[in-house]
Amino acid sequence: MTHPTIAIVGSGPIGSAYARVLLEQHPEAHVVMFEAGPQLTDIPGQSVRNIQDPEARAQAREKSQGPQAGTYRASLGIPEDTVTEGMFTARQGTHLLDFGGPGAAHAPSFPAAAAATNVGGQGVHWTCATPEPAFSEKIPFIPDSEWNGLITEAKRLLHVQSAAFADSAVGAAIRNLLDEEFGAELPDGYGVGTLPVAGDPKPDGSIRWAGTDVVLGPLIAPGSELSARFELRDLSLVLRIETDGARATGVTYRDLRTSHTSFFAADTVIVAADAFRSPQLLWASGIRPAALGHYLTEHPVVISTVALDAGKMRRFATEEDLDAELSRRARNPVDPVAAVNRIPFSEPDHPYSVQVMYTECTPFPMDPAAEHAGNRWGYVNMGYGLRKQPRYQDAVTFVDDDVDYRGLPSMRIDYALTAAEEAEIEQATARLRRAGTALGAFVAEPRLMPNGSSLHYQGTMRMGPVDDGTSVADPYSRVWNYPNLLVGGNALIPTATAMNPTLMSVAIAVRGARQLARDLGGNIGTIRARDGIGVA
Repeated sequence: MTHPTIAIVGSGPIGSAYARVLLEQHPEAHVVMFEAGPQLTDIPGQSVRNIQDPEARAQAREKSQGPQAGTYRASLGIPEDTVTEGMFTARQGTHLLDFGGPGAAHAPSFPAAAAATNVGGQGVHWTCATPEPAFSEKIPFIPDSEWNGLITEAKRLLHVQSAAFADSAVGAAIRNLLDEEFGAELPDGYGVGTLPVAGDPKPDGSIRWAGTDVVLGPLIAPGSELSARFELRDLSLVLRIETDGARATGVTYRDLRTSHTSFFAADTVIVAADAFRSPQLLWASGIRPAALGHYLTEHPVVISTVALDAGKMRRFATEEDLDAELSRRARNPVDPVAAVNRIPFSEPDHPYSVQVMYTECTPFPMDPAAEHAGNRWGYVNMGYGLRKQPRYQDAVTFVDDDVDYRGLPSMRIDYALTAAEEAEIEQATARLRRAGTALGAFVAEPRLMPNGSSLHYQGTMRMGPVDDGTSVADPYSRVWNYPNLLVGGNALIPTATAMNPTLMSVAIAVRGARQLARDLGGNIGTIRARDGIGVA
């Protein structure tokens, strides 16, 4: 197809990966991206963690909080009677789906479910953690030989690197203590190590954290050839995917600045909002596969905070090492580089993804008279991420005769932990106690976070190898029976995972984008070369 037009709904890392790969591999394609939220930074999709001024950073986060964005909402044209004053957000920059006011979702069993509404999506607010899926986390119908190349490309797009914390002597001491406790129990290649993150190291030892801007790359570079074929429309709420039989013909959207509703014709539509609003849009458009919204999973998370024991730490690091770490962190108080270690998911004996982040102060106020207040060697915040086995009854469903604050069918989320999850939570809690004891003393007891706290929502548009009613999309992310309608994001992951899913979801998007470029008649030579396929 010559000069194809592609409409992408959602501007997060996944939608941006589609745009980047398609424009790189199809020399005549034109991509228009629709985002319901505002642009927060001068560079579209830049991580708010890179904003130096605290007030400007707070304002950017507030703007992305959708129906809970306070006074900023007035400039979006959203009626004031759709917000309940005084409601809170799940995390800075996000808004609860069930915020308690008119137009909220109904999620009593998943109370911490949250989203971000802004250019760049969660890629503006994420922690930048980019571990790889392993063992049963990987998608069984994508061959390992291809998967490895997809992961490599996803790392390139996200600017992933593994050396961000490797030079921290304090971090190394924490790793050594954890390795003494667990190393003999872990398989080769899956022991204690530093956490891979998305970002670019700076000369002062800090990191320019990767937002969705790095995925867009040349698409937002002034004067680049690719930027001439890319358009980003913020404050543009897509209301419906229009279809003619089994083909998508474009999208109907509302300009939130003017309240004007328009139709945009497209040869292909890609929906990459999030695991709740993407299936909501499909449902509102009359596209309703049996699995749509079902098989919802996330990562149950057990967390705690531990005061590092000076005697244990001094076995592997000196007081001078600690002074150097604190000095480095003080040079960049906005977002100092922390020593983040991890123990990755492995099977059969360690089905958890563990992150251990060093910090000089606790994330909560401590009584100055408390035993471990002002601990010189600092603290670690630890989290054990666990699996949630996919079940049909864990789902987001939609009510046609009840609309949300955007005018789309309202959401109801039903979710429950089963005996399988409860058993792994108990085992993980015991391991967390071992880890904490190996490092020091607990100042916050291990506790399970409320359902929805992870923000890693998966499965609601899961992909599958065959159209048997248990999946929404085929192995190339095309909605079953709609060859020019694709979906993207964590919602496509069909497996039970314990790790941060962004890298995995970008890899899936790369696969879908490459196949779409082929379907549209793109640069086959370039595609084959990047896929590792010989070119005749």
